[in-house]
This record gives sequence, C-alpha cells and structure tokens, in this order.
Amino acid sequence: MTSAPNAPAAPAPGLVPELLITDLTVSLNFWVGLCGFQILYDRPAERFAYLQLGTAQVMLEQIGVGRNWVPGTLEAPLGRGVNFQISVPATGPVAERLVGAAWPLFMAPETTWYDTGDTRSGVTQFLVQDPDGYLIRFTSPFGVRA
Repeated sequence: MTSAPNAPAAPAPGLVPELLITDLTVSLNFWVGLCGFQILYDRPAERFAYLQLGTAQVMLEQIGVGRNWVPGTLEAPLGRGVNFQISVPATGPVAERLVGAAWPLFMAPETTWYDTGDTRSGVTQFLVQDPDGYLIRFTSPFGVRA
C-alpha cells in the first residue's frame, strides 16, 4: 500500500485476527468478492492473504500449509464463541451483494440501539458466516442519543 508523499503513515491496527481456513480461494471469493475487502499482500505458496476493508484488517491462512498455530482440534464451524465486528460506512451494499449471491445471512439486517455508558449508540447491522463458519458482524453507526 502506498501513501501520498510526506503523508504520515497510518498506525498499524492493535489487533489483527488470523483465521485458519480450509480453502484460501473459496475464502477470498467470500471476503474479497462478496464482502469488499482488498488484498494488501499475500504469500501464495503459503496459502496466506492479508486483507483490509476500511480500517479493519484480517489475515487468512489455509490449514495444513504454512505455520499453523493450533492449540486444539479444529472442528466446523470454526471460530465458535466469537464474532468479528467490522465497521463499514453502510451495511446495505454488503448485505445486498451477499443476498444477490444467495449467501445465507446468519441474522437479517436490523437497526438497534446499544447502551454505551451515558449514551445510546444506534447501528445498522447484520451477521453472516464465512465459508468456514466464522461469524462476521457488519455494522454501521447512525447516531448517538442521551
């Protein structure tokens, strides 16, 4: 990724999940083709790709290739007990691409308010599972109220 001359480099994210996946090609069709991520860099021989959408970043690594760090048995669906929230300017276009491709949504798009201390934050959101079962929550803020 290049930046404008003399522009300060964007800080690296403090957390970037690396997801072990079963087939990099299938995962890239989902993450890049349907969800709108871009490949920042990849290592094809290792079946690895580093992706970005806005300020969200994720690494994908195919199981059985490269340096898989696996603390236990991998069983589908992968990533049980966690969902990855990804902020986007608008959730509608992502949901429309997924539905148009007949990709099932885990939770239909909704508009809701969450308590955030002394305020409430409004979001539109939906959830979808990637090809390996990782739960992805796309969210877009729309307001704050007392």
